[in-house]
This record gives sequence, structure tokens and C-alpha cells, in this order.
Amino acid sequence: MDASFWALVGLIIFLGIMAYIKVPAMMGSALDKRADQIRNELEQAKKLREEAQQLLAEYQRKRKEAEAEAAGILSAAEKEAAILRDEAKAKTEEYVSRRTAMAEQKIQQAEADAINEVRAAAVDLAVVAAENLIGKKVDSKASDALFKASLGDLKTRLN
Repeated sequence: MDASFWALVGLIIFLGIMAYIKVPAMMGSALDKRADQIRNELEQAKKLREEAQQLLAEYQRKRKEAEAEAAGILSAAEKEAAILRDEAKAKTEEYVSRRTAMAEQKIQQAEADAINEVRAAAVDLAVVAAENLIGKKVDSKASDALFKASLGDLKTRLN
């Protein structure tokens, strides 16, 4: 008997012992458990992927809503800025027109004051010139006659 024969006998005994302790069944059940575990992990991964896609879709929707809201806010701010700019322009134009009108009034008043001053100076000068002229040409006799004539003229006007 050679060594090959004993190796074959040992192999048969070994396989018999393995079959007796149900090693193939244990290996099958271990492989079945491992397959079930892998199947469960795949199902969980699939669920997680679906949840992640739902979250992604929700966040994209929220981002679009936020962008739309930001665009609305920007549009409203631009409109408000335009209104404020128009109001400021109108107020500035009103202020300038009021100031211009006030300046024109002051100029007219200054012109009227200047004309009145010139008239007053002309009257004063005319009075002084008349006094000098009358003082040189009229003596006391003529002065009395002029006074009486003025007095009579005044009486006729008062009655």
C-alpha cells in the first residue's frame, strides 16, 4: 500500500467526518446569512439613495425659491430706489425753484429800494437846490407874498 492509497483513505475519512458534523450545511447557512446580509445592505443603500435624492430635490427646490425671493427683493429695492431718486429730484427742483423765486424777490426789492433811495436823494437834492435858488432870488417881501398866496390856496382846497 502506497502513500496514495492512504491519502485517499484519509481524504474519504475527512470528508465523512465533515459530512457527519454537517459542515456543508453550516457553510451553506453561513453563505445564506452572508447573502441575506448583503441583500439587506443593498436595500438599505437603495433606501438611503432615495432619501438622499429626495433631500437633494427638496434643497434644490428651496434654493430656487430663495433665488426667486431674492430676485423679488432686489426688484422691489430697485423700484423703491427709483421712487426715492425721483422724490429727491422733485424736492431738489422744488427747492431750487423756491430759492430762485426768493432770489428774484430779493433782487426786485433791492431794485425798488435803490430806486426809492435815488428818488429820495433826487428830492433832497431838488429841495436843497430849490432852497438855494429861492434863497437867492426871493427877498422877504416876495416871501411874504408867496406865503399868503400858498395860505389862500390851501384854504380854497380845504373848503
